[in-house]
Order: sequence, then structure tokens, then C-alpha cells
Amino acid sequence: MQIHTFLLPVADPQASQLFYARLLDMQPVESSPGFVLFVLPPGIGIGLWRRDSILPAPQALPGCAEIGFKLDEPAAVDAAYAAWRGKGAAMALPPSNLDFGRSFVALDPDGHRLRVYAMTDAA
Repeated sequence: MQIHTFLLPVADPQASQLFYARLLDMQPVESSPGFVLFVLPPGIGIGLWRRDSILPAPQALPGCAEIGFKLDEPAAVDAAYAAWRGKGAAMALPPSNLDFGRSFVALDPDGHRLRVYAMTDAA
């Protein structure tokens, strides 16, 4: 068994598709009115599923978990922050030095947390 896809409940999969396509510079591999799927290297999927069609219905609110995007160096975190802000992403945390490394947190249109980070040698 392998982790294959992270599923995010969203209000409007098509609006979320536009956000993620712009943010990730890629197009989805699947798109329908109720579901959109992006596949990121090395093959992990992010599925955007219309919240009101999921069974069983989700109980947690957006923001209760995060998707992490790991970069190789702290300077890349700052560059990604500038790029994502330029693409209209809302930010919950600007680039910050945390106990594990450098990180920022962006929010998607539904409030899901997207953490971009680079580990430091001290971590």
C-alpha cells in the first residue's frame, strides 16, 4: 500500500482548479464538475473533490491539516513565496525561520494550508 492522493474537500472544484493550475504551473490530469486531479512529481496526487458530494461527509474544517511542499534550500522558500504571492495566493505565514527550517504557509480558496519549506542543517 502506498500513499497516492491527498483529497481536499472544496466548494467549487473548477475555481480550485484555476487556483492550483496557476500556483503549480501545471494542468490537471482529470477534470469534471465534481472532481479535479493534479499529479505532482513523484506521482502524488492532489484531488479537489466537491465537498457536498463526498461520502461520508467530511467533518473537519479546511486548515486542520497541511500539504507540505519541500524545497532544497531556504533561499528557494523566499523565491517561492514571491512567486505564489504574485499569483494571488493568500498567505497565513510569511517566510519564517522555524525550528526545522525556513517556511511559509499559503491558503487555497477553501482555506486549506499549503506549507512550503526547506530543512536547515540544524534541524
